[in-house]
Amino acid sequence: MKASAARAFGEFVDHPIVVGVDGSAPSLRAAEWAADDAAVRGAPLRLVYASLWERYEGAALAQDLGKPSEEVMAEDVIEAAERRARRRQPGRKVTTDILPEEAAYALIRESRSALAVVLGCRGRGAVAEALLGSVSLAVAAHAHCPVIVLRGSHDNQVRRGDDGRIVLGVGEEPADSVAVRFATEEAVLRGVPLEAVRAWRRPLHEPRPHPLIVGEPGHLQEARAAGLLEEALGAVPAGLDVRRRTIEGFARDALLAASRGAGLLVVGARRRQGHFGLQLGRVAHGVLHHAACPVAVVPEPAWQ
Repeated sequence: MKASAARAFGEFVDHPIVVGVDGSAPSLRAAEWAADDAAVRGAPLRLVYASLWERYEGAALAQDLGKPSEEVMAEDVIEAAERRARRRQPGRKVTTDILPEEAAYALIRESRSALAVVLGCRGRGAVAEALLGSVSLAVAAHAHCPVIVLRGSHDNQVRRGDDGRIVLGVGEEPADSVAVRFATEEAVLRGVPLEAVRAWRRPLHEPRPHPLIVGEPGHLQEARAAGLLEEALGAVPAGLDVRRRTIEGFARDALLAASRGAGLLVVGARRRQGHFGLQLGRVAHGVLHHAACPVAVVPEPAWQ
């Protein structure tokens, strides 16, 4: 079962797991987390430091320190991340690159040939929201592959969650969902349960009651949610431990609650073709800011 799952996102075994590093403790944690993920997938690891700071300020700072500009900051950052990754997974193929360009732009370009892009999350609360928006939100909104943002664990230690389960948010169009395939593969490769969550809400009012829903609109909404779960999980391997949950309430709140103790929360992001603004829905945006575990945002096929 592991071999078949690996082909879903790993058909091209030379495609790397890409990590954006910036010298912060969370980005070093991201390098370790990604090293583990690369080992599970049998994929190479690529560490990328991208910043315009080197172009505009690096030379001046280098002169003050009495060092050549190429030895200032960037190399120290990338070397520290490489050491952490190699200690975590000795023998794993690791490549590095320093790119003198804006970080989000560079990582979105890197995502074209990556299995996934992994990013750390600085701070917590309102501070985390402000910093998350600068790079992680932009990359999650426009990347061409899954983007994993390491929410939770603010002590900068790599953890997989209390039980390591993969939580999947099931949307309105679950058939042939890329997010479902990604979450299934993660669960199979790690040997952990897959918990599929679909939220539902009772109608506030029915201005023209239909005979079929009079007296039990909530029951029918819950039944519809259960049907969407079954549709989404139709191709899941028989040997996988799958837990189905229909939860009354808002989708964001249901997924945030499910993220407690989980190893990874997976949500889809359906893009609009030719649209260049922020392309994350309210649910993906909310869990990226507040989830208690790492969040994977998986791009779905674009709308016309």
